[in-house]
Amino acid sequence: MTVIQSSSTTDTAPQAPASRPAAWASGAAALVVLALAVLVVGAWHLTQGTSGVGMGDLLRLAGGQVSGQVSGQSAEDAAAVRDILVGSRLPRLAAGVAVGFALGVAGALFQSIARNALASPDTLAVTAGSHLAVVFVAAFGLTVPLWASGAVAFAGGIAAAGLVLGLAGGGGSSTTRLVLAGSAVALALQAAASALLILFEAETTGLFAWGSGSLSQLNLTAFWRALPVVLLATAAGLVLSRRLDVLGLGDDTAGALGVPVRSTRAVGVLLAVLLTATAVTLAGPIGFVGLAAPVVARLLARVVPALHRHVILLPAAGLLGSFVVVLADAVVRALMGAEAALAVPTGVATTLAGALIMVLLARRLRDAGPSRTPPAATAGPRSARRFAVVLSICVTLTIGVALLGLLAGSTWLRTGDIALWLQDQGPAVVRFALDERAPRVLAANVAGAALALAGTMVQATARNPLAEPGILGITGGAGLGAVIVVTAVAGTAWGNGVAASTGAMLVAAVIGGLVAFGLVYLLAWRGGLHADRLVLIGIGLGYLTTALTTFLLLISDPWNTPRIYTWLSGTTYGRDFSQVLPVVIVLALAIPLAVVVRRELDLLALDDDTPRLVGVRLERSRLLVLAVAAVLAATSVTAVGVVGFVGLVAPHAARALVGGRHARVLPVAMLLGAVLLGLADTLGRTVIAPAQLPAGLAVALLGAPYFVWLLARSRA
Repeated sequence: MTVIQSSSTTDTAPQAPASRPAAWASGAAALVVLALAVLVVGAWHLTQGTSGVGMGDLLRLAGGQVSGQVSGQSAEDAAAVRDILVGSRLPRLAAGVAVGFALGVAGALFQSIARNALASPDTLAVTAGSHLAVVFVAAFGLTVPLWASGAVAFAGGIAAAGLVLGLAGGGGSSTTRLVLAGSAVALALQAAASALLILFEAETTGLFAWGSGSLSQLNLTAFWRALPVVLLATAAGLVLSRRLDVLGLGDDTAGALGVPVRSTRAVGVLLAVLLTATAVTLAGPIGFVGLAAPVVARLLARVVPALHRHVILLPAAGLLGSFVVVLADAVVRALMGAEAALAVPTGVATTLAGALIMVLLARRLRDAGPSRTPPAATAGPRSARRFAVVLSICVTLTIGVALLGLLAGSTWLRTGDIALWLQDQGPAVVRFALDERAPRVLAANVAGAALALAGTMVQATARNPLAEPGILGITGGAGLGAVIVVTAVAGTAWGNGVAASTGAMLVAAVIGGLVAFGLVYLLAWRGGLHADRLVLIGIGLGYLTTALTTFLLLISDPWNTPRIYTWLSGTTYGRDFSQVLPVVIVLALAIPLAVVVRRELDLLALDDDTPRLVGVRLERSRLLVLAVAAVLAATSVTAVGVVGFVGLVAPHAARALVGGRHARVLPVAMLLGAVLLGLADTLGRTVIAPAQLPAGLAVALLGAPYFVWLLARSRA
């Protein structure tokens, strides 16, 4: 995919004086319209609840009367309606408005600072850092005063942001490096939070639902505590608006015009982190809003050019964030009923609504900003001798990791035990251990190779180092398909259900991944495949499938929730050879095809024009490569669950080691993927034995430090 440059990088030059009054008038009108939209949806939201109090009751309360008045009871009826309004409905609505506004402004600040529409509190690890800080405090039973709860989230967010900026090279970092560092850190922090939720299940009870975002409030106290922070941070952002406008012209131009680039970025990041931490403290980590609201605002700038100015853009993004949060919550309550909607976290609802809005608007997108190509998914040339040495080392590492996986566990074995097992001999405890470990080792190695191959293909085709199957919705669609089978078909007997539905899971995962990919591709196609549309729609659909998966997880049998959550985190637990065989078959078919199209991959990684000049059918080749990647990623889900980090880091490591030619990158990337996932699985079931850490979490914890080191090493 192409890293999307935000619209703030274009059309930010001062307009002609004659056009300024009309532009400012249109901007003010847009803000008024957005504010009215928030008021309308907020009024609808106030009519919803479990008490049966409707709009008529609220209107009569406002007019001093209550329906059904009986002599001597009007005061009591009015008091009851007032208690419902002030004690339940207003706090929920106020939280939704505040959280949405804070995340919308924070996302707009991040995108302008990074000059990238992919930048948000989520992709820059701020939400993950705040979430991890809260989970850490709960897991280890640390007592924190109520007034300091926001400070905990802020500390986690600012630490994550500081790490990201440090790895990216500070305030003057490039767009690609900033988002790369944020993605790596976010994956690691999310994995750490998930690991704490699994290992400290009793201490973190209730944090899983909260981790998806919840507007449930006991009173208005938390809102009144958060409101001054949101208003002051937004006001400070407005003070920076002129600097942010000029910063969109580029660092060199901004510096020449007298804008202190580094300090502007530092202050902007600080304000965005403060807003994000406030939102997390108030309602948990509600995802997507900080990404969708600013993107929608920038898309609307095609109609209202004044939205290119940050003095209009920031409040517009905030109002759009409030609108999305409140509307999503109201729609879910209207469709499911107030009682049933209590089981659905608000973050799931906002993701569903925000994803649909983003997909619909991105479908109309022609140009969201400059299409300046980022540092492509390529690397400098390396010698053939180096390739031979690296390939030999990778083969040795793959064999070594597989052997370690067979030997390591709650009971350590010896190599002689493996020889006896292969001859169907040896003690029963050895045979039992290896019968359980061998399919897991094979699953991890084969799935790791498949995910790495898929990631290499996607990165080359999209010409972007951030691209991987997950960001195009493939992994999320496959996971959703498999979870539908597990929750709807397998029943409550998890172990027997999985064994009985292996074929159904495989079919559902492949269909889910391919359907998600097909939707992304078809929706992004409009007289050609525009990179911005492809990425925006892929992100939107990815969030949509994740929200649906979380929803199914929350409404399923609560006894199965931890096990399904573990599977969604990526695990090889309980695998047998029948579940690994499809991945082996698909990988065996994909490898020869990848070898055949290696030249096309080299050309696709350059630009769109070069392949056409040498006779390559660009769209057909791109569709073929992406379809193969979709099948590889979807099939791997049945063997190891949802693992998303291998397809990102393995191709990077391979290109750094052997250069950018895909004839060399493909085998090295597959071997590195097998090593990474195989080692993660072994450590996950060995280090904390007899407890186990899912392989998907372990691979993120292992891969993130390497990825971070890679970024730091190449910072110069």
